[in-house]
Amino acid sequence: MSSLLSVSRIIDWLSERIGHTFYWLVLVTVLISAANAVVRKAFNVSSNSFLEIQWYLFSAIFLFLAGYTLMRNDHVRIDVVAGRLSKRAQTWIDIVGTVFFLFPMAGLLMWLSWPVFVDAYQRHEISTNAGGLVIWPARLLVPIGFLLLLIQGVSELIKRFAFLRGLIPDPSEKHVEKTAEEELAAEILKTRGELSIQEEIIRQAKGDRP
Repeated sequence: MSSLLSVSRIIDWLSERIGHTFYWLVLVTVLISAANAVVRKAFNVSSNSFLEIQWYLFSAIFLFLAGYTLMRNDHVRIDVVAGRLSKRAQTWIDIVGTVFFLFPMAGLLMWLSWPVFVDAYQRHEISTNAGGLVIWPARLLVPIGFLLLLIQGVSELIKRFAFLRGLIPDPSEKHVEKTAEEELAAEILKTRGELSIQEEIIRQAKGDRP
């Protein structure tokens, strides 16, 4: 199990690096979208390539960050029933879901999307829109994205079994770190609270004087 946990840490490191790299595409997508809207409204000029690059970047964000999101346990969960169960029962639900749902789904989509990418690459498929982009890079995003998700699923499976054996803390627990702004706001509130207490003590002391 120690060797498997080492593999899990390597996978998590890879997902972390990919996540920290590709979530900047959100900013790039917003900037391109804003620039395209401004140029279209101000100069009545537009380009299908700018529209399509937004779709490509959004697809890359969604697909490449799926494994990163799984690692951080940030996927949407509907725990109406599972939330009432013990941690061990919830862990077994994660294991069953990973083995019988995540792995088959990711593997099937990889298998089905790869020939689509190969065909688009060989035919040098281009968008049917005027001024559109080459299609095959977008097709390639799908198998790569689900491969990353599948690999992260392996890491999550290892961590669930390690948790059941008491080797690591619960991997499903979210560890939310405060941002610098949140820490500053908390410090300001703490300081204000301390000042309020001091002022109250001073008022009481003055009121108690003969």
